[in-house]
Amino acid sequence: MARIARGRWTHTHEGDLTVFLIGMRINRPWRLDAWLPVFLAMPRMLRELAADPASGFLGHRLAMGPDGPLVVQYWRRPEDLYRYATDTGAGHRPAWTAFNRRARRIPGAVGIWHETYEVARAESVYVDLPTQGLAAATTPRPVTGRLDRAAARLAG
Repeated sequence: MARIARGRWTHTHEGDLTVFLIGMRINRPWRLDAWLPVFLAMPRMLRELAADPASGFLGHRLAMGPDGPLVVQYWRRPEDLYRYATDTGAGHRPAWTAFNRRARRIPGAVGIWHETYEVARAESVYVDLPTQGLAAATTPRPVTGRLDRAAARLAG
């Protein structure tokens, strides 16, 4: 079990920040051949990215939503994300090609989606939790003094 950071924490980060949400929906659970390879590809890509500090990947957070798994990824810039997505020597390109091939063979069995946000400012708070989310992807910082209120944290 991860160590709990007692008290209230926020994050600190200077410079560009991009948040990338990516998820999948299993439409035909009995078609493991369609969705399991998609499900298993993401952890491999996340390990690959975490091992390469020059990639621009800052970190991620996994969640299970009502429609399926969701990964919140933190990047420096969208260009870093796009560079990884199109890099023929990285894990994404072959995973994307394999997904498209399966989607043509078994249409509608699994859906994927993503959204990309360039973030001008961000605010966070974590109370009595292990370091996670944006604080884990950037630098955790205790909530003290002027950082006590969300509006103040967002203002910088």
